[in-house]
Amino acid sequence: MNIDAIVQAFETSADVKNEFIRTHAECVVEVGQLLIRAFREGRKVLLFGNGGSATDASHLAAEFVGRYRRDRDPLPALALACDMAAITCIANDYDYADIFSRQIQAHGRKGDVAIAISTSGNSLNVIRGVEAATDRGLVTVAWTGATGGKVGDLVDYCFRVPSSVTARIQECHITLGHVLCEFIEERLFGDQS
Repeated sequence: MNIDAIVQAFETSADVKNEFIRTHAECVVEVGQLLIRAFREGRKVLLFGNGGSATDASHLAAEFVGRYRRDRDPLPALALACDMAAITCIANDYDYADIFSRQIQAHGRKGDVAIAISTSGNSLNVIRGVEAATDRGLVTVAWTGATGGKVGDLVDYCFRVPSSVTARIQECHITLGHVLCEFIEERLFGDQS
């Protein structure tokens, strides 16, 4: 990789994010307000995905429980790919495709919010997780790549990143998560910057 390719990677990442927010700004506000209502009502957020999307889910759950930019009360959020005992038990005793759905059946309650993160939108365990969330009355949100995959058709809200390149999609996903965290902190806890 030479310097031109490095510059191109940064420019492409910025272009993807700019195109994304031009088409999704209103939905970002709507989902931000949905999450605020859920937190105010004592609901929780369950986040899940595979690989890099699993770490994005964990990162964002930590921002909610810990903090993003300001000291504040913790917000209830769980990343479902973090409990290795539960994941390996479910995968061994049932099926790997059930690792998220079983946890949602255990932890999800009507009015909670499920955020499925998947660059393809086609991972069977993510699809089953969304189906379990819908069955239990959770509000469902997906963060995907351009097509939305099968998950995009199953959820209440879908953020489709306009790219088919996994790295560019994930870069936009984490930016989306940070923007939502900032929006929620400002609205719930006041602008303390």
